[in-house]
Amino acid sequence: MENSTNFIKNGITREEIQNGSDGYGITNSELSRSSLPILIPIVTQRQRTNSLDRSLPIITTTTNGLCSPNIPIMIPICCYRSPHVQLCGRNGLGLGERANYVNTPHIICMVGLPARGKTYIAKKLSRYLNWIGINTKVFNVGEYRRQATSAYKNHDFFRGDNKSALAIRTKCAQEALDDVSQWIDNGGEVAVFDATNTTRDRRKFIYDWIVKKMGYKLFFVESICDDPTIIAQNIMEVKVNSPDYKGMNKDAALEDFLHRIDHYAELYERMDEELESSYSYMKIFNTGEKILVHKHEGHIQSRIVYYLMNIHITPRTIYLTRHGETDFNQLQRIGGDSDLSIRGVQYSKALASFIREQNIPSLRVWTSWMKRTIQTANGIDAPQERWKALNEIDAGTCEEMTYEEIAEKYPQEFEARDHSKFSYRYPRGESYEDLVARLEPVIMELERQENVLLIGHQAVLRCLLAYFMDKPSDELPYLQVPLHTVIKLTPVAYGCRVEFIKIPIEAVDTHRAKPMVPGFLDEKFKVGSGSLNGEGESYFKESVYEAPELNYNEASHATVVTAKN
Repeated sequence: MENSTNFIKNGITREEIQNGSDGYGITNSELSRSSLPILIPIVTQRQRTNSLDRSLPIITTTTNGLCSPNIPIMIPICCYRSPHVQLCGRNGLGLGERANYVNTPHIICMVGLPARGKTYIAKKLSRYLNWIGINTKVFNVGEYRRQATSAYKNHDFFRGDNKSALAIRTKCAQEALDDVSQWIDNGGEVAVFDATNTTRDRRKFIYDWIVKKMGYKLFFVESICDDPTIIAQNIMEVKVNSPDYKGMNKDAALEDFLHRIDHYAELYERMDEELESSYSYMKIFNTGEKILVHKHEGHIQSRIVYYLMNIHITPRTIYLTRHGETDFNQLQRIGGDSDLSIRGVQYSKALASFIREQNIPSLRVWTSWMKRTIQTANGIDAPQERWKALNEIDAGTCEEMTYEEIAEKYPQEFEARDHSKFSYRYPRGESYEDLVARLEPVIMELERQENVLLIGHQAVLRCLLAYFMDKPSDELPYLQVPLHTVIKLTPVAYGCRVEFIKIPIEAVDTHRAKPMVPGFLDEKFKVGSGSLNGEGESYFKESVYEAPELNYNEASHATVVTAKN
């Protein structure tokens, strides 16, 4: 039997844990504050190792809910927040790490001719799965080929009768599969194998390796496109700018790439229900015009199918903005359902003017159910929808408090949140991880829509930005989403272009950066004896928004623009 000291850090004694007097143990009241069901099957350590889902952490407890060295139990990781207990699960998860939700690793194998959107689908799928907490990585075989060969010469490399080149391509595919297996062994959950895989022999080779040898689940995603407009657009936007054609004239690159497609087309064998009846796969026709699903199995594959059924490539723009400044913002209070301040009303009018000047076709406006977002949208002449899912993160018992008040009244909670802001759940409230789950239907609908203006809240927009900018969960809670700023998102080939447009109406700065020391509160959030002085004015320092430092990369490009008065 494991001793509880294996799981307890920072010198907390067994007696302190058992009586919970210092607040560090998991007590009945601590467990009862979770908004999710609590499952506590009592097991032995051997039973846990052999038969239970290792994605759940293990900790010790007595039958009355207090910690004990004698009875190990299993509890969901989201039910515990104390920084003084080390939670141990599959892959040795520690406090604040996201649990592994995939019992059997999955390999998603792309299929299709060049310029059919396979890499677009692969990257988008990876971004979505990582956002919902499934550790996913794309393995592009083309990158392996570029590393294995000298500078690309011409399309003859892809001729079906070029045996030496075929040997190189087969070797690269095997190396990529080896790396997939190694990555899965090191904690990966889903790997996307991005290659053409256009012949049945190649797909059988992959099936034998992935399913029969490694014991993983395999799901093929075939992209079929015969729309010449879509193909031409994909070639001109992406392919002629690939590393293979660096320094080459675009017309020459286009001609060479069309020959490359012809070589693949000569050998292309579409997936067949009868000849490949044992495979799980889906076919996507003309980027979503029609979907065919064959023998998909399990939760992960179902989510993949549902997600890929919703994406499209129609050019569109998504505008994100927080509500205008509120009375609570000026008082430094979080949550609540406050009205707009005078400057917030000014921003509402300026936002309506800005949107009108953009002349955005078929625009739809989404807001939460909270007054501040609805008031911000008042002057905008476009169809509006209210989403309860867009409500701000629920701060539970900390609603309508200042950070200073939380630090004074609940110092252990305040420090615990700094240890792991993404997974920390407010007492009787929500965590950012809960918020991501709540916002998944919003993402699905955003992927289906054309032009949308979404007026939301700081935590909500952080989650949405993390999805579009492919940000990891540890960065998500600290993304800067300033007041009185419009964030313009324009989907591009393999990512999203991001522009921060500052509307020149001053507002308070509500951003709290990650502290160097958990529990430390910056001076700007301290207001002396209280939030207000005698006249009811805020001591909260106002600041003009400064652009966050963002890396320019393939996934997201960010620029900052100040709108004219």
